[in-house]
Amino acid sequence: MAGDFKHMMLKVISIFSVVRGYNIGLIVLAQYLTSVFIMAHETPLLKVLLDPSLFILILSTVGSIASGYIINNFYDEEKDLINRPQKSILDRMVSQKTKLSLYFVINILALLFSSVISLRAGLFFTAYMFFIWLYSHKIKKQPILGNLMSALLSITPFFAIFLYFKNHNLLIYVFGFYLFLILAIRELVKDLENIKGDLTLNYKTAPVVYGVRATKSMISIFITLNCFVSVLLVFYFELRLMHSFFIGATFYLITLLFMVWNAQRQQDYNRIHNFLKLLILAGVFSILLLDPALILNKIF
Repeated sequence: MAGDFKHMMLKVISIFSVVRGYNIGLIVLAQYLTSVFIMAHETPLLKVLLDPSLFILILSTVGSIASGYIINNFYDEEKDLINRPQKSILDRMVSQKTKLSLYFVINILALLFSSVISLRAGLFFTAYMFFIWLYSHKIKKQPILGNLMSALLSITPFFAIFLYFKNHNLLIYVFGFYLFLILAIRELVKDLENIKGDLTLNYKTAPVVYGVRATKSMISIFITLNCFVSVLLVFYFELRLMHSFFIGATFYLITLLFMVWNAQRQQDYNRIHNFLKLLILAGVFSILLLDPALILNKIF
């Protein structure tokens, strides 16, 4: 009995690992913070949090992203066994057949949920799921294009929130571009980290096709662009305390740039990758700095 329970728990942990539950949790948090503090900042907190349509929209996002991680894991099983052997052992506790079944079931549920909101939402998520599959099946192995598409797919869920609230403020799009650049940098760092598996399985990633030095130069260009966007955000938009995040993030990225050029081993790139994850996490919570007084107003 105890053995069966342990096996079941390992299966649950394995599924959580495959769908990257920690990433999904962060995306849900980011979507709700964006809704509360940017999109509907004049609406009472409980009204936003208890909005059933918003909840269903975010649930559809969770399903779409989870299925995307599943199909990505399905296609990358061999590569992950080389690059991340320990995580791969855990992921392989869920069979390829089960992953594929989960992929279809979750996609169908996400489509049904989104269609409840509106036909436009259903079409949005249909297109999103198709491009996730296209990326995992075909485009991921293409240099640069694969990195850019991955970054774009990562920020797409936020456009669902924009469409729901019908808010097309320029600041939101500049924020989106800033996040897109961070994610593109992260994707290139991941390619450097995973070069061993990519070479073995003939993935045409940037380091494999153009070389490590050229890839580091691309990262340098993206970081430089990101710094310019930070300057734009700080000097041309009213961000209140949030401007301190962009100033700090600029110095943080410059430090990471030096680390990128000095990195040689997989562990070095893994460390940089984790630092970028921390930056993204800090960026999510920095939304609260747009108007700290609003936090008290929302709660009380």
